[in-house]
Amino acid sequence: MHSIDRVAFTLFGQPIYWYGILIALGLLLGALLAMSREKRLGLKEDTTLNMLFLAVPLALIFARLYYVVFSWDLYKDNPMDIFNFRKGGIAIYGAIIGGALGGWLFSRIKKIPFAAIADLAAPSLALGQAIGRWGNFVNQEAYGRVVENPALHFFPISVYIESTGSYHYATFFYESIWCFIICAALLVAERKNGFRRRGDIFIWYGMLYAAERMLVEGLRTDSLYWGSIRVSQLLSLLILLVGVFVIAWRAKKGYTLSNAMRWVLIGALALSAVTLAVLTGGFTLNTILRVCLEVGCTLILLIAAVLLYRHTPFRIRDR
Repeated sequence: MHSIDRVAFTLFGQPIYWYGILIALGLLLGALLAMSREKRLGLKEDTTLNMLFLAVPLALIFARLYYVVFSWDLYKDNPMDIFNFRKGGIAIYGAIIGGALGGWLFSRIKKIPFAAIADLAAPSLALGQAIGRWGNFVNQEAYGRVVENPALHFFPISVYIESTGSYHYATFFYESIWCFIICAALLVAERKNGFRRRGDIFIWYGMLYAAERMLVEGLRTDSLYWGSIRVSQLLSLLILLVGVFVIAWRAKKGYTLSNAMRWVLIGALALSAVTLAVLTGGFTLNTILRVCLEVGCTLILLIAAVLLYRHTPFRIRDR
């Protein structure tokens, strides 16, 4: 694929970038999707619009803050650049954290269960991420390592990056497609009444996105680091772990574990502990073994989540 000029057009002498247009488009379509689901989730009309006035500014602030904290070397000599958004530098996980905080504050103000707000936002978050990632293609960023095999020098496996003169893994595309799949899967499951309690849609969104990010982040060359740790990989693993145990905790009364499920959970804990040790520098492994470990940990946590969810007592949702 050939590169595209980052500037879509100029307005009153100011360049308007494709990245901003795509982010705005993702936000718009995500908002329309949420508005179409308000009634189904038992929420009042215009809940989405009212929430966005609080959630969007906080999402932008935290997206920037997250990036600055883990890229402090870029700003320590000129702190005023922190406020220059036109130079880029935002992080999706920061946006999710800020948006979630905005949703929580909105739920407290309006006395709406936060779980209902989170469920409303989950598919829209995935849709917005799927669209916004194409801004990374236009900017030629968020790509992966160099693809050495010439047979793989084609999109969507790889993408040509002009600044390096090489083909790199198209990690932005992998995440975009996966987020489209997450959005579709959540909507289909919702229509088939596949979610049992408030908050389940958001929990599954978090685990599914974390599973993808855990794996794809290992291919990227521009990860944010905390020491030698890829922050997004570590956070993704923690989200997967928390998701599994929240599902188990919410089952509460009447819940029993079969022997098979016990071994799945034990395996998930053991493999997660080893993966955490690797990600935090506890010991080193060669690349192939490390990738196998990450994939194995991700899969076993998702399997554990599915088994736990299938065996929890069914409870009619109080939407």
